[in-house]
Amino acid sequence: MGPDDRRLHFRILNVSASGVPATIVASAPRDAVLGPLWEAMRTLALSLAVLGIALIGAMLIQVRLGLRPLERLRRAVADVRSGLRERVPDAQPSEVQPLATELNALLVQNAANLDRARKHVSNLAHGLKTPLATLAIALQKQTPGSDDLHDLVVLMDRRIRHHLGRARSAALGGPVRTRTAVASRVADLALVLGKVNADKATTFVNTIPPGLSVACEQQDIDEMLGNVLENAFSWCRSKVLVRSSEDGRSAVIVVEDDGPGLSPEQMSAATQAGRRLDESSPGFGFGLSITRELAELYAGSLALDRSSLGGLQVAIRLPSAGID
Repeated sequence: MGPDDRRLHFRILNVSASGVPATIVASAPRDAVLGPLWEAMRTLALSLAVLGIALIGAMLIQVRLGLRPLERLRRAVADVRSGLRERVPDAQPSEVQPLATELNALLVQNAANLDRARKHVSNLAHGLKTPLATLAIALQKQTPGSDDLHDLVVLMDRRIRHHLGRARSAALGGPVRTRTAVASRVADLALVLGKVNADKATTFVNTIPPGLSVACEQQDIDEMLGNVLENAFSWCRSKVLVRSSEDGRSAVIVVEDDGPGLSPEQMSAATQAGRRLDESSPGFGFGLSITRELAELYAGSLALDRSSLGGLQVAIRLPSAGID
């Protein structure tokens, strides 16, 4: 300690002068020695901190700018998925150009495979038409009064002609990615089914946003929703609810009713082709199975569950085309 109780910083040196040992002590207040050092350290630390922040900012900007072509490519792929474009733009930075080229090649190959598959469907439909027409004539000649069987043959012929027409159109025009608004289709189907089941005075609630669209053909949407809504209107007591939700790139359309519902065992059997849970009602048991197969063709799914209204809940998951 030095004067005024200030701490001192000192150095001691032992020397010999003319044979006489001597000790030299040099001292100074510690603040006078350490103060400039701490000041220099603070300045250096502040400079390094500013430099570090600048480097981090520059790195973030560089990464963001460097990844911008990938973000544009991602949006382009999303547009292809939703049907807004058929291929990824060819003009890409050199770093991602090979990826864009491979994606376009994959899209072309997928379109070619789809075209071949549709042509096979067309050939299959052609192969079935003639035997089916022959069967219809044979039924009329050999089994008089078999109106039910004849109606089934007519129904099969109508379905084959329908899918044959779609296969021809697709084969001529190439792969078509469509956008179908869901809310308007649900409203139209519910209007018709409400009139068919007018004796029930069913309350119908449709909460689907008007701009919600799915990447599916309108005829397929009508068939899927028509099958599900027909079951809901047939089995409900007084209320049918239709709602939707977004789950990533998928749109989930949920149809609920307040009817008796199904047991877990019945739910697992309901989507099997030809399984009818009520033999007293008209129909052939293909409604939910066709709906499930159509949804799976679009990489979607169909799920049955218990509704909060007390009846059955049917959830159809389909690829979303966004909300306009």
